[in-house]
Amino acid sequence: MRIKTEKGASLITLEGNRQIEVGENSLLSFDQNDQMHLTQGTINFRLPSTAELSFKVADLTVIQSKSLQASKNPSAVSPENEATIGSILVHSNGAVTVKSLRGSLSVLNQERVVLASLSSKDTVTLPSVSVKARQEVMVAQTGKKSNASDPESSKFLGIETWVWLAVGSAVVAATTITVAQVAEGGGGGGGAAAPVCP
Repeated sequence: MRIKTEKGASLITLEGNRQIEVGENSLLSFDQNDQMHLTQGTINFRLPSTAELSFKVADLTVIQSKSLQASKNPSAVSPENEATIGSILVHSNGAVTVKSLRGSLSVLNQERVVLASLSSKDTVTLPSVSVKARQEVMVAQTGKKSNASDPESSKFLGIETWVWLAVGSAVVAATTITVAQVAEGGGGGGGAAAPVCP
């Protein structure tokens, strides 16, 4: 379900006495896992301590923090019946401001790492680089490659480079043997040494 407001505001009441006030020029949606996605604008919310609802803004998740109390005397521990009241604002530059008016909130990143913990009357503004996780950049290249790993770049006249090296080595070896035979007298022509020109 998607909800969009323009010049007016909207109040949404969900089961369990969960209330969400949607501000002007806001866009949000709900999924089936009790999670609300805020794309733009602002919301104010009031959630009972037992409510299960999280707010997703880009790669951030805002949840209620559950406080733990310990005491030797069970009657000294009062149940947390107070509702959590707060707001989330998505700025035009992509930054997000989370405010806790009453209760505790936690802001988590995509890896479920806590970026901020807010107690009553705390506010935090996260820059756009924290809101949107860095995406892997894939680069495409057009045109001819000059990369040595390219199979076509290792060919000359359609023949692999290693074949040219083998042919060149064979020619050099044959030439060396022929020159050595000529220098020794060309195969036994009387044993006379060839004259050497200065």
